[in-house]
Amino acid sequence: MTDHQSLIGAERRELVLRAAVRDGLLDPEDTPLAAFLDLNAVTETVAALHAAFPARLDVLHAFAAKANPLGPVLRRLRGLGMGCEVASPGEFAQALAAGFAPDRIVLDSPAKTRRELALALDLGVAVNLDNWQELARVDELLAGRPTTSRIGVRINPQVGGGSIAAMSTATATSKFGIPLADPGNADLLVDAFRTRPWLTWLHCHIGSQGVDLSRMAAGVGATVDFAERVNRELGRRQVTGIDLGGGLPVNFADDRITPGWDAYVEQLRHHAPALFGGDYRLVTEFGRSVLAKAGFLASRIEYTKTAGGRAIAVGHAGAQVATRTVFMPDSWPLRITAHSPSGAAKQGPLVPQDVAGPCCFAGDLVARARPLPLLEPGDLVCLLDTGAYYASHHFSYNSLPEPPVYGARTDSTGAVRFETLRPAQTVDDLVTRTLG
Repeated sequence: MTDHQSLIGAERRELVLRAAVRDGLLDPEDTPLAAFLDLNAVTETVAALHAAFPARLDVLHAFAAKANPLGPVLRRLRGLGMGCEVASPGEFAQALAAGFAPDRIVLDSPAKTRRELALALDLGVAVNLDNWQELARVDELLAGRPTTSRIGVRINPQVGGGSIAAMSTATATSKFGIPLADPGNADLLVDAFRTRPWLTWLHCHIGSQGVDLSRMAAGVGATVDFAERVNRELGRRQVTGIDLGGGLPVNFADDRITPGWDAYVEQLRHHAPALFGGDYRLVTEFGRSVLAKAGFLASRIEYTKTAGGRAIAVGHAGAQVATRTVFMPDSWPLRITAHSPSGAAKQGPLVPQDVAGPCCFAGDLVARARPLPLLEPGDLVCLLDTGAYYASHHFSYNSLPEPPVYGARTDSTGAVRFETLRPAQTVDDLVTRTLG
């Protein structure tokens, strides 16, 4: 996927939105908020990811379930040839339920329990160990227990952070992995591989949004260099696989898909050329970059007002679905588009206005002073690039119910067909879950 216009651009979004209104998926009373995932775009994006890596390499592209763990989404990605990276007991169970074969599941997490590890080893799931104590725990679990699991160690190459500190996982003091540059650790790791023939992989993950491709690839390069050192000092090919992690950043500024997979692979060729010789099996763990551009949230505007001369539009998309944007607006800004009740793009002079959500606190804003055609009650706003981490990660503030998530497929004639990826949570559902 080279840099190009989004696979779900303005025309296709409006086509999907109009069809959703026509089909009653955005009913003003029953469903004032819904999420949509363009399934054509997902298929094309996954195909581009596979095509970016040379066919001669043994690569498993494992979707990071944290980005969108909805069962129908995971099943669709499995059908497109992806594996699944999981980082909790819940994601582990979701991947198995979605039909991923154990040998196509990768278990990461800095806090795996003994039970979680034992299940992974029994099933043959790939496991990346985070720290020395976890390594010792697996020593105990493997005593007398054969396993087909690919077992590796996550290292922190400590190449530095990006522009969003919370998303940078290769800083000097990151909580993830064994810090490679800390005194003595590199030598201890070589010894760990020497005494454990079942330890055959290395894993790294440098960060995601806000981390540039060069830094990401440099971290992978440091990991590959250490793999070469292990194999050289042991006199055998002990490390046979490299898990590159994920983290390709997403462009939230416009419809362009940039950077693309091809650009990342070129950076890898520069910083980690040994990856391309065929000596290592590879795993990637992309999540946000697979789905973000393919999705949007659509919300009815319920009321409008002015305060201190500022126009304010109050709708149904707020912190419950756009948590990061509300609490960290400078790091996670979202594009907003304005539409008439029919779904057609709204026209008119641009007026700075706040787009507010339904949560009962003053900061529940998805956009501040955003220039948009003046919104009116009944209009729709769309929050773009939200196919990952937004609707699928509901924040239960004010006991607001989970909105429905629909998959949309558009054929060559422009006809749109929908399928339910997650039904709307009713108030009765919510009460039953919370009160029993």
